[in-house]
Amino acid sequence: MSTYTQLFGKQVTFVTSDPSNPTVGQMWYNSTSKVLKFLGTTTSGAWAAGGNLGTARRALGGAGTQTSALAFGGYTTTSLSSTEEYDGTSWTSGGNLPTAKSFQAGCGTQTSALGFGGYTTTPVASTEEYNGTSWTAGGNLGTARYDLGGAGTQTLAVAFGGTPSTGSGGITSTEEYDGTSWTSGGSLPTAKRAMAGVGTQTSALSAGGRTTVPVATAEEYDGTSWTSGGTMGTARLRLAGAGAQTSALAFGGQPSIGATAATEAYNGTSWTTDTAMSTARSGLAGASAGPSSSTAGFGGYTTAVSAATEEFTGAGAPVTKTITAS
Repeated sequence: MSTYTQLFGKQVTFVTSDPSNPTVGQMWYNSTSKVLKFLGTTTSGAWAAGGNLGTARRALGGAGTQTSALAFGGYTTTSLSSTEEYDGTSWTSGGNLPTAKSFQAGCGTQTSALGFGGYTTTPVASTEEYNGTSWTAGGNLGTARYDLGGAGTQTLAVAFGGTPSTGSGGITSTEEYDGTSWTSGGSLPTAKRAMAGVGTQTSALSAGGRTTVPVATAEEYDGTSWTSGGTMGTARLRLAGAGAQTSALAFGGQPSIGATAATEAYNGTSWTTDTAMSTARSGLAGASAGPSSSTAGFGGYTTAVSAATEEFTGAGAPVTKTITAS
């Protein structure tokens, strides 16, 4: 009878330390730890603690990726101008916003970010561009608003919904940014505010928010018009979102009262419940450029303003597993 080694050869590599960049399916024997391992994939998503923000804050703007994130503005007992940069382990100070504000939208990368709208003592239309060191003024929104949604890049962004005046409800207005100025886009089907926004200018997603009550609805934008998407399992406002229109993650937020830790994943058609955050909170920000499998959620409000960062690894992500005898 043929043996495994005769058929396939000696497939298990003997090493003194784990490979630095293995491929999925690769197997090896670590002779130092005397353990047989292989690189598999995760079967469900999981949140893990990351480094805390230097300043606890809620209603902040966010941009970037899990390992290169940006947090800016927000609110403690007053609006903030401070910016922080995340390297996947810890946060360090960046350049301050020209004006302290909260409840703004953000998009882009850590070295090419956009912040727009928000609240000082009134709703504002201002836009700021970040180059990795400092913020400079961009073109103003056509409609001043806070609690708005946003998506895209520094030179191709989309802003939607929000609140144009203190105490008022949401609006349907959408605007598109070309790196210099904002122009009108297609209106949301329903006026709302305090939603999560992800994706690009021509492939954006608006999730959750508030009309007269918290909602679970989602809408998809194709660069011209909005159409209804799948409905989330948990209605909520002031949630965070990350990823792309066809691979999004919605997490945290405020249902009718309190805060939720609920996490849901979107595949472009429907939402499924994923692993909840460790701590329920609303008014947080998220960072994840592209698919939602690697996401950071930071800041927000639980029973107090939070500095916590959590990192999400989605199902299907590579993970090293140890083989043990049964």
